Amino acid sequence: MSPLSSQPGRHLVDGTVRVFLAGLLFPLTGLITAGFLTRRLGTDGYGLLVLSATLFGWVELGINSFFARPAIKFIGEAKNWLPVGSTLIRLQFVAGVVGGVLLGLLAFPLAWLLDEPLLAPYLALFALHIPISSLTQAHQSILVGIGNFRQKAVTNACRWIARLLLILVLVEMGLSVPGAIIGSLGASLVELAVSRRYVRPPLFGKVAILTRPFYDFGILLCVSSILFLIFSSMGLVMLKILGGTLEAAGIYGAAQNLSIIPGLFGMSFSPLLLSTVSRLLFEGRIDQAKSMGFGAMRMVVGLFPFGALVAGAAPEIVTLVFGQSFELAGPILGVLIMGAIAFVMVSVAVVIATASGAPLFTLYLSIPLVVLVLIGNLVMIPRFGAFGAAMVTALCQGIGALASLFAIHRLWGIFPPIGTFLRSAIISVLAYMLAVIWPTSGLLLMMKIGCIGVVIILAYFVSREFSHDEIALARSFIGSKAETIEQQKEM
Repeated sequence: MSPLSSQPGRHLVDGTVRVFLAGLLFPLTGLITAGFLTRRLGTDGYGLLVLSATLFGWVELGINSFFARPAIKFIGEAKNWLPVGSTLIRLQFVAGVVGGVLLGLLAFPLAWLLDEPLLAPYLALFALHIPISSLTQAHQSILVGIGNFRQKAVTNACRWIARLLLILVLVEMGLSVPGAIIGSLGASLVELAVSRRYVRPPLFGKVAILTRPFYDFGILLCVSSILFLIFSSMGLVMLKILGGTLEAAGIYGAAQNLSIIPGLFGMSFSPLLLSTVSRLLFEGRIDQAKSMGFGAMRMVVGLFPFGALVAGAAPEIVTLVFGQSFELAGPILGVLIMGAIAFVMVSVAVVIATASGAPLFTLYLSIPLVVLVLIGNLVMIPRFGAFGAAMVTALCQGIGALASLFAIHRLWGIFPPIGTFLRSAIISVLAYMLAVIWPTSGLLLMMKIGCIGVVIILAYFVSREFSHDEIALARSFIGSKAETIEQQKEM
C-alpha cells in the first residue's frame, strides 16, 4: 500500500513541505533574477518583460488548467494511470501547439492595443514556450496524481535553478529581454527532461478520447482559471491601458512579483491536496477528507501574520531587492501581500469543490470577482494610479476568500475556529508593529524577518493554536530528518 493510501495526512504534509521548499527556489532565485533584470533592463525594459510574461501566462495557464486538476483527480482515482496519462500527454501537447500559434498571431494586435511596438516580438518568442510548458505540466500532473510528491519537488527545484542560471548568462551576454524569455524556455526543457526520469508515458501513439466527465471538469476549471488569472493580473494590464507609464507598470510589476509567495504556496499545496482528498473520497474515507479540508482552512488563516510581517517591512524589502528607484513599490507590496494570502483560501475551496464533483462553484466565484475588479480599477486607477490598482485587487481577493469560506461550509459543513481568527489577528498586529519599529537595511533585513518569523510561531505555540497531534507530527518529521542525517554521517 502506498503512503498516499496508508498515511495520507503525513504524506500530504511531507509532500507539501518538499514541494513548497522546492517552490521557494522560485521566489529566492526570482529575487536574484528580478534584482539583476531591473538593474540591467531598467524600469521600462522590466515593465515590458512583466507585461509580455503576464499575457503569455494567460494562454499558458488556460491550457494547463484545462488538463491539470481533472488529470490529478482522475489519475488519483484510477487503478492504472497509464492510459489516462498517455492520452493526457498527447492532448496537452497538441493544445500547447495551438495556444502557441494563437499567441503568435495575436502578438502584433496586442502590441498595438497596448501601444508598445516592442511587445510583439517578445510575445512571439513566448509563443514558442507554450508547447514545451504544456508537455512539462502534463508530466507534473501525472506525478501529483500518482502521489509522487517528492519527485515533483525535485523537478521543480531543477527548473528554478536552471532558470536563474540561464537568464543570468543570456542577459549578461547582451540578449536583454529576449535572453530572459529564452532562459525561461530552457528551464522548462530541463524540468521536462527530469520529469521523464520518473514517469515515461509514451509520447506518440493513438490519442484516445477522454471520458465526458474529464471534459466537463476541464472546461469549467479552464474557464474559471483563466478568469482567476485575469482577475489577479488585471491591475497591471488596466494600469497600462488607462494611461499608466511603463515606469508605473514596472513598479507595480515588481511589487506583484514579490507578493507571489502566498500564491506559490497555494500552487504547491492545492494539487497535492486535490490528489489526496480525491483518493480519500474515492475510497469512502469522507471524515478523513473533511479533516484535511479543515486543517487546510486553518493553515490559510494562520498565514496572515507572515503577510503582516512582509507589509511592515515592505519598503526595506523592495529597496534591497530592486534598488532605490523602486522604492514606490513598498506600499503596493504591503497591500498586495495581504490580498494574496487571502486568495489562498480560494485555492482550498476550488480543491474541495473539484474533489466533491461541484466544479461549477469556480465559475460562480470567478465571474463576479472579474466584474468587481474591472469596475474597481476603472474607478480607482485614474485617481490613485498603481496604489489604487493594488487596493482594488486586495479588496476583491478578500471578498473571494470570504465567499470561499461560506462555500466550503455549505459543501462540507466545516469552518475554521473563531479562536484561530482571533489569534491570527492579534499576532498579525504584533508582527506588523515589530517590522515597523525595527528598521534595518541590507542583509540585516534577512535576520529581522527570520527573528520575527520565529516570534510568530512561538506566539501561536504559547496561545495553544497547535493541537497535540500537530505537535507530535512536527516532532516526528524533525526526528526522522535527524535520523537521516545521522545515517548519512555513518556512511
